[in-house]
Amino acid sequence: MSTPKLNPPFKAEHLGSLLRPDYLLAARKQFDKKELSAAELKDHEDRAISEAVKMQKEVGLKGLTDGEYRRHMFYDGFFEHLEGFTEVDAPPREIFKLYVPDIAAFLAENTKPAATTLCTGKIKHVKSGYLPQFEELKKFVDPEDIPNIKMTLAAPEWFHLRHGQHAYSKDVYSNDEEHFNDIAAAYRTELDILYKAGVRNVQIDDPLLAYFCDENMLKGMKADGEDPAERLDAYIRLYNNCLRDRATNCPDLVVGLHLCRGNFRHSIHFSEGGYEHIAVKLFNEINVDTYYLEYDTERAGSFEALKHLPKNKSIVLGLITSKFPELENIDDLQKRVQEAAKIIASGSEETEEEAMKRICVSPQCGFASHEEGNLLGHDDMKKKLALVVELAQKI
Repeated sequence: MSTPKLNPPFKAEHLGSLLRPDYLLAARKQFDKKELSAAELKDHEDRAISEAVKMQKEVGLKGLTDGEYRRHMFYDGFFEHLEGFTEVDAPPREIFKLYVPDIAAFLAENTKPAATTLCTGKIKHVKSGYLPQFEELKKFVDPEDIPNIKMTLAAPEWFHLRHGQHAYSKDVYSNDEEHFNDIAAAYRTELDILYKAGVRNVQIDDPLLAYFCDENMLKGMKADGEDPAERLDAYIRLYNNCLRDRATNCPDLVVGLHLCRGNFRHSIHFSEGGYEHIAVKLFNEINVDTYYLEYDTERAGSFEALKHLPKNKSIVLGLITSKFPELENIDDLQKRVQEAAKIIASGSEETEEEAMKRICVSPQCGFASHEEGNLLGHDDMKKKLALVVELAQKI
């Protein structure tokens, strides 16, 4: 067996969020009802995070997270801490873009739109929401594991895609580029703060980019008078603007980009479509090091898109589902990894063995992007993560 990678991404990865223990969910409900103090809630969070770190190490994972136990949703931690953004508790339906797959799914069921966040003033970074989570997690890991802590971050275009022209006040920004420039500046400040604190491993969670693989959304955008290709290009520019100072300010920061097709409570997904729609731009134009891609079902398409992966980047194949408890067959999984290596090699003119060195494996998404989590138990989750590690050892 070859020597395992000692820096992120590791051969065996997971996507960050983990199932919350029942006592933490109960404590959160008490806190929301003002029956529990913030200090008491933190005690429950600390206990749960300590147990989560122990579990990750027991199954053999190297990249450690806090399970996102201090969050309600996976994208919490950035926009709500920026000056210029306002949470809207009862947003009108009219400010949502109905072609966005998750918005369409909720509103089709006449579900009341959830609270959202809009830009109502000039954007300014005034406080890091992620730094306290990192500093607290450091207390539960060994000193040598601190560089391996993975911080999961919100996608910079998160609220823009779902709101379009309603995402920001025209009294503040006259166009998207002005708005994006200030988001990018805030993102650069956030990364600088995290890097100086010791963060060396970040993963940006972005199901929205995968939505550009969904034919229904592409048709909806065009019907709304928008050009999907131009919008994707604008988001790529936004990403690269967010990451433009990496070489000088964060030289050894590993940045991963996670794309999936939705992972809401009770194992719901929102979109379908293969990565071939966006593969060339995704792999070659966005300044990240690795890609965490969903590949547990046919809705993600084939591996053919991977032939566009350049030699200086790696891929994390999300072959194992986090949505349901049934365990995959490890021999079948190994064959799929070999198939992916063959396709990567065909596009990069390298050997399959060389391509295999750039392949890691993981579940296709987190186990609890929303705090309520997916339709499986804690023992099931642990078995899934152990299967990831076993598969990594086989390849």
